[in-house]
Amino acid sequence: PDTIMTERFDCHYCKESLFGKKYILKEDSPYCVKCYENLYSNTCEECKKPIGADCKDLSYKERHWHESCFHCFQCKNSLVDKPFAAKEEHLLCTDCYSNEYSSKCNECKKTIMPGTRKMEYKGNSWHETCFICYRCQQPIGTKSFIPKDNQNFCVPCYEKQFAMQCVQCKKAITTGGVTYREQPWHKECFVCTGCKKQLSGQRFTSRDEFAYCLSCFCNLYAKKCAGCTNPISGLGGTKYISFEERQWHNDCFNCKKCSLSLVGRGFLTERDDILCPECGKDI
Repeated sequence: PDTIMTERFDCHYCKESLFGKKYILKEDSPYCVKCYENLYSNTCEECKKPIGADCKDLSYKERHWHESCFHCFQCKNSLVDKPFAAKEEHLLCTDCYSNEYSSKCNECKKTIMPGTRKMEYKGNSWHETCFICYRCQQPIGTKSFIPKDNQNFCVPCYEKQFAMQCVQCKKAITTGGVTYREQPWHKECFVCTGCKKQLSGQRFTSRDEFAYCLSCFCNLYAKKCAGCTNPISGLGGTKYISFEERQWHNDCFNCKKCSLSLVGRGFLTERDDILCPECGKDI
């Protein structure tokens, strides 16, 4: 009779025959279930038992769970095929994670879900769509804003609502204005009526409600010295002599002939000239 030769089919590890038994292939080598589980099964993070060959192995970042052990650390609901978040080695469903770790929107008071854009300012958080200008109700986003009285304003709305307007250009003064006659001006708008130079920080005077630097004011309005013809400002305590509608600087009030100062002395006049009594005795 013919002899039928049969090739042995043994477990790669324990060498026991696998004929008629369940086996698992690993890298083209067969293993009995017991050896495979001892050698290759992952340990479940939750129950610490091996995850058998007949069980579903769920993994996340090189960690493994039985399907029945893959649940939220907080509420114990299954996380299979559901979104979840990890915090300090624990897995949490999005609801528990939000309640535990997410911030609340300062405007609508609802949770700001993980992964959604949020705006933060001075310890408060907002949904991006809730962070809006109090006046125009438009989202502020990454634009500049100004907080006032626990409300946030975009810059244009803040200027319309709160900022003073410059008397000259009618635009808002947001920084460093000047007050003149109890009215607000931009520094760059507050200029001399004559030469247009900025008057902020400079000495100036006014005439008919118009402001002038001292130079322009003197040239336009100050009396002229009968001696040197330059203006007599009268500002800053400047002393001058006045006689019959003519004025002189103190230093210019001198005898026409001998140049002796006539301040506080008697003098004589000869047409437009003034003379000391000595020089005038021949008149």
